[in-house]
Amino acid sequence: MKKWIAFWNILLKDMHAYYLKPPNISWGLIFPIAWTGMFFIKSGSGSESIQALLPGVVAMSVLFGTTSMLSVTITFEKKSRSFERLLLAPIPLELLMLAKTAGAVLFGSANAIIPIILALFLTDLSKISWIIVLPGIILIAIVSTFLGLFVAVSVSEVFEAQTFSNFFRFPMIFLCGLFFPIDALPVFLQPLSYLLPLTYGADILHGAINEKNMMPFGLDFLIITCFCAILFYISLKNINKKWIT
Repeated sequence: MKKWIAFWNILLKDMHAYYLKPPNISWGLIFPIAWTGMFFIKSGSGSESIQALLPGVVAMSVLFGTTSMLSVTITFEKKSRSFERLLLAPIPLELLMLAKTAGAVLFGSANAIIPIILALFLTDLSKISWIIVLPGIILIAIVSTFLGLFVAVSVSEVFEAQTFSNFFRFPMIFLCGLFFPIDALPVFLQPLSYLLPLTYGADILHGAINEKNMMPFGLDFLIITCFCAILFYISLKNINKKWIT
C-alpha cells in the first residue's frame, strides 16, 4: 500500500511541478489546436476530409505532447540531481518510472481530446467506434511516453533530448501512415514503417474512425503493447547502467 501512496505522490508532484503550470497548459492547448486548424483548413475538401485527417492529427498531438514534456523533465531532473533523491525512495525502480511517466500519459491523452472536440463541430462523428478509439489513444500515449523516456535516459542535456526526440518524431509523421497510406511510400521505405510503433497506433485510429485499417485490431494492439514493453525495459536497463551502477 505504501508503494502506491509513493506512486500517487510522485505523480501529483510532477503534475503540479510540470504539467499543470500555466505555460505548459497553454502549450498543450495551443499546439493541438494549431495543428488541427492547419490541417483541417488546408484540406478544404469538406467534412469527409476532416474525418480522414482526424486519426493523423490525434496521433501527432499525442506524440508531440508526451515526448516533448517527458524527455525534457526527466533530463532536467537528472541534470539538477533531483532524480537521484527519488532513486533513494524505498520503492521498486519499475514503479518509480511508471509514476514518472504517468503524468506524460495523461497529458498526451488530454491533447488527443482537443482535435476530436474541434472535429465534432465540423463533421458527423457518430459512426466512429469509440470503444476502439479510446484504448488506441491511451496506447499511443503510453508508447510515445516510453519513447520519450528512452530518449531522456540516453542523453545528458536538455537540448540533446529535444534533438534526439526529433530524430524519431519527424520521420514517424511521414512513415507511419498518419496522412497517406504506407503502400504509397517507395518500396524501400515501407519495411521501415513497420518498425515504428506509431504505425500501429495510427492504423487503430484509421480503422476505428474511417474503417481503413491495414491490419486486424488485435494485431495492432498486440504489437504496440510489445513496443511499450520493449521501450520500457530498455529504458530501465539504461537507468540501471548509466544512473545507478
